[in-house]
Amino acid sequence: MRTFLRFLALFAIGFAVMAALSYPLYAWLTPGYDVAFHRVGTRLGMLTLLIGFVLTARRMGLADRDSLGYGLPRAAFLRETAVGLALGVVTMLPIVALMFALDLRVLRGDVAIDHALLAQLLVRGAVSGLAVALIEETFLRGALQTGITRESGVRLAIVLTSLLYAATHFIGRMRIAPADVDAWSGVELIRGTLAAFAEPLAIGDAFICLALVGALLGLVRARTGNIAACIGLHAGWVWVITFVRETSQPDPAQPLAFLLSNFDGVVGWLVAAWTLVIGVALHALYARRTSGVGTLHHR
Repeated sequence: MRTFLRFLALFAIGFAVMAALSYPLYAWLTPGYDVAFHRVGTRLGMLTLLIGFVLTARRMGLADRDSLGYGLPRAAFLRETAVGLALGVVTMLPIVALMFALDLRVLRGDVAIDHALLAQLLVRGAVSGLAVALIEETFLRGALQTGITRESGVRLAIVLTSLLYAATHFIGRMRIAPADVDAWSGVELIRGTLAAFAEPLAIGDAFICLALVGALLGLVRARTGNIAACIGLHAGWVWVITFVRETSQPDPAQPLAFLLSNFDGVVGWLVAAWTLVIGVALHALYARRTSGVGTLHHR
């Protein structure tokens, strides 16, 4: 638990820095630069988290390639990432098709789906997916899961990282108009950023779904001993979701609309059930691919 609490403290420190220093930094920058307050605050929080992560990982012996999940040789790592990417896309497509078959999502009337849009989404989804996967998997399934596993075993490591993984998706975006910015805006920025947690029942279905996704990625990490497959799977899922969000919208009038969460209209009970199905298949697949070699030790 010591590792988990230390990494959790990084978020608390990041939010504290945002609350205390966002306004002074904004006031210092605005005479010469046209910057939005929320961008100043979020960038400040992210920088604080990054610095804290690097320092904490080094202090706890988690900054080496093996601990971060990059222990495979480069060629093998890229190959496993590519395989994971393909699997991520393939495993996401059936559930997206079911969403459309059940009319849970419908094509947006204000979007013209042509070759130009598809090419744009292809590139944007790939870049976004890989960027998100690299950051989140290095932090969560890399350093954090390794640290907790060494202390408390792989089961608790998967549970805790999955809960944190789910929680990070509800850190929202808060915008404050320039005319409303004052010395307390840093605190207001934090309040708005964490507003989703004020109504836990409203995000419960999405939280459970994302926690199951996190657990699946944690199992793959434990089975393979690295994060190559996790990066690929994660990126593949985000890639498909990018297409879905940009070209369609949920239809709340459908009787089964409750299967998709109000959080983003994609994750929810339907995806949660599908995650359990593909989780069994992916765990079996990676068990065969690794044959027990290079896995994290279980307790």
